[in-house]
Amino acid sequence: MAQSYLAHHLQLLHHLRTILVALGESEQVPEESHVLFLERFDELLTHLPTDPLQSQYLGQDLICQVIQRYPQIAHLVPRDLLWFFGGDCLHFMPDEELELYQQLEEMRYEAEQKGETFDWHQHKEMLSLSNRRSAH
Repeated sequence: MAQSYLAHHLQLLHHLRTILVALGESEQVPEESHVLFLERFDELLTHLPTDPLQSQYLGQDLICQVIQRYPQIAHLVPRDLLWFFGGDCLHFMPDEELELYQQLEEMRYEAEQKGETFDWHQHKEMLSLSNRRSAH
């Protein structure tokens, strides 16, 4: 797994964590269970950089729980995280979005095979624009 790809998703997880902390500070959720949830989230942040494959299941579980436990912030969960962790997270993505991410994944793999750098965000924007144009 390319480091920049992993770093991108770690950055998104850190951003999501700040949202979760703010949610807890606003006293919109039960404090005790929220603190325990944040501890598990921190566990993911600790283990993901050193063992990405083993962290996949914990990531899937936590991202799905964010959506289910905190529906008021579900729309703030970065879509890239749903794709990154896959599994049950994919149930929260429509087919068109899954197709877009599949194209992105194929482009990333191809670039890695050629030893080229791949800017996930830039390619995602290009594909999104291209798909919007072809839909009209």
